[in-house]
Amino acid sequence: MPAAPPTPSRIYVRLPNWVGDVVMCTPALRALRAGYPGAEIIVEGRAFQRDIVTALDTVDGFIPDPGRRPADLVRHGRRLARGRFDWAVLLGESERAALPAFLARIPVRAGYGRGLLRRAMLTHRLPRPMGSGGVPLAFSMVERYLRVTRALGLEDDGSHMDLEVPATARSAVESRLTAEGVSPDAPLVTVVVGAAFGSSKMWPPEHFAASCDALFERHGWRAVIAPGPGEEALAEEVVRLARHPVLSVAHPVFDLCELAALLERSQLVVSNDTGPRSMAVALGLPVVVAVGPIADAHTRHHLKRQRVLMADVHCRPCNHQVCPTDHRCMTRITPEQLVSAAEELLEAVGPGQVRP
Repeated sequence: MPAAPPTPSRIYVRLPNWVGDVVMCTPALRALRAGYPGAEIIVEGRAFQRDIVTALDTVDGFIPDPGRRPADLVRHGRRLARGRFDWAVLLGESERAALPAFLARIPVRAGYGRGLLRRAMLTHRLPRPMGSGGVPLAFSMVERYLRVTRALGLEDDGSHMDLEVPATARSAVESRLTAEGVSPDAPLVTVVVGAAFGSSKMWPPEHFAASCDALFERHGWRAVIAPGPGEEALAEEVVRLARHPVLSVAHPVFDLCELAALLERSQLVVSNDTGPRSMAVALGLPVVVAVGPIADAHTRHHLKRQRVLMADVHCRPCNHQVCPTDHRCMTRITPEQLVSAAEELLEAVGPGQVRP
């Protein structure tokens, strides 16, 4: 791999698409900032990511994703060329993520070389990590992204994940909770019932409802669900099935900064293996997560304040977005297991702090 030119003044970073992956790439962003504190770091991502990434002190600006149409990608390449970037750090691993930087002829284009076309567009290519038998290697996404910055000669600046909560988001969330009858000192459990990946990663609504009831009956903790767009009906199903009041803040749904403020406000987070889980971990909260069809190695980091529940079934991990059989990897994780794990975790590390 050729040596990267020294002292870049402008660095373009193509972010991953998933919220959790954006949080997990923050150590790589921090390595860029620590290595070149005078450089301007401009990130590109999906529009809904803007607020959570621009709140970071490792980011100086945001470019919205240009979309998928070839003509739009070509135009975007021309715009990047006018930006005179020295480096392109391509954390998104598709050909589409690399094409605009290639068309812009950014001198350094670094990332994983996944496929012939993608490899041809990179100047600094990392081989796709493979295990025995030619199977892609599953390991922590934090480590995966840090390998890209290491390939550019940068030292790690720690592996902890970053997430900033704007004061405006805190105020908006507290006002919303107050309007729903939740007092500022009420202990909350944030419940994450959806998963953008697909239904295969979702624990059953009746299991969530039973867990909310048990945590309320044993500890008096009020469950709050903050569904993402399109998950409103799923949240309402949990509310309907629960015997005790569960609050769903779904109309309108929270944006990502408001979700971060709600998580920060919670004593415990109960979640599917999805983006808000990584947000909660970045905020240092105790998290209990049900993991189904995806290899848990991708998120096997910062486990001191987490409890990861997995069913011992032969078909996982399958990586299916929709389960083709009986969804046993998730249905066999019981509410009793989750509540027991939550109580053990809180006994070990303590709850998150209520922020009035």
